[in-house]
Amino acid sequence: MRETHLGVENLIYPLFVVDGQNHKSEVKSLPGQFRLSLDHLLKEVEECMNLGVKCFDLFPAVDDALKDQMATYSYSDKNFYLRYIQEVKKRFPEAIIMTDVAMDPYSSDGHDGVVKDGKIVNDETLEVLAKMTVAQAQAGADIIGPSDMMDGRVEYIREALDDEGFTDVSIMSYTAKYASAFYGPFRDALDSAPKFGDKKTYQMDPANKREARVEAELDYIEGADYLMIKPALCYLDIIHMIKEEYPVPIAAYNVSGEYAMLKAAAQNGWIEYDRAMPEMLLSIRRAGADVILTYFAKEFAQMAKSGAL
Repeated sequence: MRETHLGVENLIYPLFVVDGQNHKSEVKSLPGQFRLSLDHLLKEVEECMNLGVKCFDLFPAVDDALKDQMATYSYSDKNFYLRYIQEVKKRFPEAIIMTDVAMDPYSSDGHDGVVKDGKIVNDETLEVLAKMTVAQAQAGADIIGPSDMMDGRVEYIREALDDEGFTDVSIMSYTAKYASAFYGPFRDALDSAPKFGDKKTYQMDPANKREARVEAELDYIEGADYLMIKPALCYLDIIHMIKEEYPVPIAAYNVSGEYAMLKAAAQNGWIEYDRAMPEMLLSIRRAGADVILTYFAKEFAQMAKSGAL
């Protein structure tokens, strides 16, 4: 009689990567999540694959010395992130690799777009995003995740991919990405907070619902293969609305702050973690998400394999 089913196949596991060897450092605000060098990344992917987790979203923590205003390291042939994608796909060809397309991990300004005179310049940003996208596809990425929220970027990078022959590389657009207070631990993990101002000029106002329809319509028309809502828990109504209106898979990002809250409550004995975590993910699935990006993916898979769910 159960109406909603949640399985490991619905989950994508975000992982943080750093350059170097034998490096595994825990993110203080994300207990159980680590910055991983390639050797540890390959071990983590193998463990997760054996648990049934097949899809991974990689996020790079880049040294400040490699950052500049135009994020040129993002598409450099010396970029460790691109090399890591190649190595994972070489070792585990059946793994599905999703990538992050935005300037903030590589920008000396810490913003998702090119900054000129204190303002984000939309159209010039698209050129950088296209170069980044093609470089990631060449490295072996299966799914491109533009998280920048620039106008017109889905169409721009779709054309860039097609022009280079990557017609089978899909796009999971960050369609309704809200200017949320729940991103803090993620920015700790990557040291990617803006150096000035905030991201409210290009991320969405948490008060707005109809605007999400506009963003979804644009991304759908421009060629997005998935539409993503971020964050998830405070925006279950948005997930449901977009699911009802569009015939493509809907994704939701169960973000770092949502993970950290549950972990903190559990560590203090205020909540029953083994029940609350699956319930949280189930609520996102019930709202309409076909795919959930979540830091709980590995633990959920372990519970599923042990029969604890």
